[in-house]
Amino acid sequence: MDSHSLLAFTLVGAIAIASPGPATLMAINNSLAHGQRSAIWSSLGNASGLFCLSAAAMLGLGALLASSEVLFNAVKIIGACYLFYLGIKQLTKKGPMLAQGAEDEVIKSRPTRTRLYKSAFLTAVTNPKATMFFTALFPQFINQSEALLPQFLILTSIFMALSVTSLSMYAALASRAKGWLTRPELSRWVSRVVGTTFIGFGAAILTMRRQAA
Repeated sequence: MDSHSLLAFTLVGAIAIASPGPATLMAINNSLAHGQRSAIWSSLGNASGLFCLSAAAMLGLGALLASSEVLFNAVKIIGACYLFYLGIKQLTKKGPMLAQGAEDEVIKSRPTRTRLYKSAFLTAVTNPKATMFFTALFPQFINQSEALLPQFLILTSIFMALSVTSLSMYAALASRAKGWLTRPELSRWVSRVVGTTFIGFGAAILTMRRQAA
């Protein structure tokens, strides 16, 4: 694998990751609700999910997903339902996302690292769009005449690093705006927007169609 292929892959990956999606929204929401450090664990969970999807694509499971209507729809429905759950949870949340002077309460109610990690991991692995993306992307940059495992590890590591960097930046920007968002009325509005957006992502997944072979 030459340096030109690595650079091209990095650029394509950066463009794909920079586009806001469920993982981005989750990182922003966690940063606002529980502090910037909490977004680190959701970012790592998302990166782990991406690793699993990448491995699945390399093992041919992505091709199986593309060829099986039943399997594709099953993954699609599971992913959409999980996003609906996250959205409804936000919409039914009682109280503002972060009330003025409630820092101690935020610390007490902060989810565990494991919970943050698992939530982001599930969001990543139940997104069929990501699986199809890896399945379509990897063959364009992998040299079939060279050992596949080193190439897989290099490309996947690049993509994971880009993801963690991007999500950390979004979380940092959200954290900087936290002071402005401590007003209860605005905080409730943000929770509604976050919840509605999660549901919108879920609806978008349901509209996905399997590409004909």
